Amino acid sequence: MRSICFYFQVHQPYRLRNYRFFEIGNNHNYFDEYQNRYIMQRVAEKCYLPMNKLLLGLINEFGQRFKVSFSISGVALEQFRKYTPQVIDSFRALADTGCVEFIAETYGHSLAALRSEEEFALQVNRQQQLLSDLIGYKSSTFRNTELIYSDEIGQMVYNMGFDTMLTEGAKHILGWKSPNYMYCNASNPKLKLLLKNFRLSDDIAFRFSQRSWEGWPLTAEKYVDWLNQIDPKEEVVNLFMDYETFGEHQWEETGIFDFMRALPRMVFANSLFGFATPSELSRAMQPVAPVHVPEPISWADEERDLTAWLGNDLQDDAFDTLYSLRDTMNNILEYSKSVSEMLLSASGNNPAAQEELRNLHDDWLKLQTSDHFYYMCTKWFADGDVHKYFNPYGTPYDAYINYMNVLSDFMLRLSRHSFLNSSQSIVQKEVVEPLASKKTVRSVSTAKKKAVPKTASKKKSEALSPEIKQAVRGNHKPAREIAVSAKKKTEVAKKEPTVRKKQKATPKKKALTSKNQFIVPEGKELAEVISTMSLINLKRLWAALKPNEKEAMLELLTRRRRQIVSESEPVVLSLSENKTIRSEYDALLKALWL
Repeated sequence: MRSICFYFQVHQPYRLRNYRFFEIGNNHNYFDEYQNRYIMQRVAEKCYLPMNKLLLGLINEFGQRFKVSFSISGVALEQFRKYTPQVIDSFRALADTGCVEFIAETYGHSLAALRSEEEFALQVNRQQQLLSDLIGYKSSTFRNTELIYSDEIGQMVYNMGFDTMLTEGAKHILGWKSPNYMYCNASNPKLKLLLKNFRLSDDIAFRFSQRSWEGWPLTAEKYVDWLNQIDPKEEVVNLFMDYETFGEHQWEETGIFDFMRALPRMVFANSLFGFATPSELSRAMQPVAPVHVPEPISWADEERDLTAWLGNDLQDDAFDTLYSLRDTMNNILEYSKSVSEMLLSASGNNPAAQEELRNLHDDWLKLQTSDHFYYMCTKWFADGDVHKYFNPYGTPYDAYINYMNVLSDFMLRLSRHSFLNSSQSIVQKEVVEPLASKKTVRSVSTAKKKAVPKTASKKKSEALSPEIKQAVRGNHKPAREIAVSAKKKTEVAKKEPTVRKKQKATPKKKALTSKNQFIVPEGKELAEVISTMSLINLKRLWAALKPNEKEAMLELLTRRRRQIVSESEPVVLSLSENKTIRSEYDALLKALWL
């Protein structure tokens, strides 16, 4: 039996509000809360809820014979949870039937695959996690944003663990071939490809209510007749479209819901077709040939390429500026690790710092949404009309100016934010100042000092490079700069060995000036002195305390170690690829453990 594969894309972007130039640096609220809520609730009422109810009714009527598939972007799932939680319940009800497949895609419905494989994989993993949390589904099939695909992207997708991918059956790629077969990636034949039948898909998605179209009005009977005219050797017809086709793009008054309600019954009665999900087709079918796609394709516009989002000066400038910030995001969030882990290690127990990091990361994802670049398209004729329909701006130039204003403020936030600087202020506010207000201990009893082996101390000191020591003291450079500087110095030292002159060691100031008395310098509190003491002097002070005095000092010492770790850990993470520097940090942290 031949198969019909229905796939519906579900996506709603976070739309930007009118962000003026004079707000840059003063207002970090980028998104139009009212408009996003209004549109999501409207589309839920007109499309998502009634269409989900219709599909559930068809599944209840035909059982396992009727099947469909969806992909839902992460930003759409976020808005469902925030504005229309009943939509999530309706999708969960569909998932429970076992007749619906949910396909993986990028979290932000972004173009990340065109610029960064790492960013691409992180967004896919994040979308899969949210889909699992809200709907309880894990995908084995993938579709990229707007069905964007190339041989290279296909290899990335296979590396992420997917065995099947959906894309466009573009004429300039297929040539004389039909999209109604299973194909495979040209670089990796293990990745199977399902190609959209764009003519039959667009008959429903775009031409259904077009009175000037020769096929109008489209009925279920007429559509099944077209299906029956397909060569019997062709195995599958892939009908891929926006889910918003039903009720939003094509209003209920056009009869689109009645058409969809009647179609399965007509297919079963008057054809040899059945319905299947992408994963079922992947298990049942074998590729007939590879498809060579050296340049990316998509399902957008007549060209079926990337010109809906990239190509003119506005789009390219905005896109390049956005992704030029990714290295900065790496330095701040250690983006190669999970966000939750990085928040914990970088900001400790400081709620304000955690919230700022979450906001930065969330805004970063939302600003990558492909819709922002779609609004900047300057195409004319038929494609221009489609872009104008979806565009909330008066002109593409307005879209560009507004987006770049927002991006300028986002860049300022990145430039002002630093883990290493913020950790010092956190320590000062939450550790030093509270301790300074407590009762200080100025007199300590005589006790025998613990002998500290000089050789061991010297080895630990010599094992650390000057850059590392400087970073731990707090007067550090950015982590990446330290790594580059250290590497350059190492290379120069290997090529041109220099003779170093012996210098007299500057005597260190002793915190303990006598055996019986710990003297706090005038104008300073004990907590402030403790925070700057060396390891050896801290041990001497600890040894000199009476048992009943150690409890008061224990909190000081514990907080001091927390301060050191909070200052050092971001540097350790950012330099994790340099084994030499990483081992130095390991030795340092071990030496500072009290």
